Amino acid sequence: MKKQFIFTLVFLLFLGFTITQAQTKTPKVTKRQINQQKRITQGVKSGELTKKEVIKLERNAAQLQRQKVKAKSDGVVTPKERAQLQRKANSNSRKIYKEKHDPQKRK
Repeated sequence: MKKQFIFTLVFLLFLGFTITQAQTKTPKVTKRQINQQKRITQGVKSGELTKKEVIKLERNAAQLQRQKVKAKSDGVVTPKERAQLQRKANSNSRKIYKEKHDPQKRK
C-alpha cells in the first residue's frame, strides 16, 4: 500500500512538472487526469481497489499521458486529437468507477 501511495505521489508530481513546463493546450484533460488520480488514490486508501486493479488503472492513466504528450509534440493539438484525448479520459473514468464498485472481495 505504501509503495502504491508513493507511486501515486510521484505521478502527481510528474504531472505537475509537465503542466508547468509545457504550454498547456489541454487544460480540461489535465484537470481530468488529476481528478482521476485522486479517485484512484482514494480507492486505494478505502480498500475499494485491489493491487491488480490499481496497476491496470495506472497503466491506462499512463497511456492517456503518452497520448497527450504525442498530441502536443508538434506544438498544435488538433480538434481530432483533442476528441481522442477526451474519449480516452472518458474511458478511464468509466473503468475507475467500474473497478471501485465491483462486488469482489477485498483482502
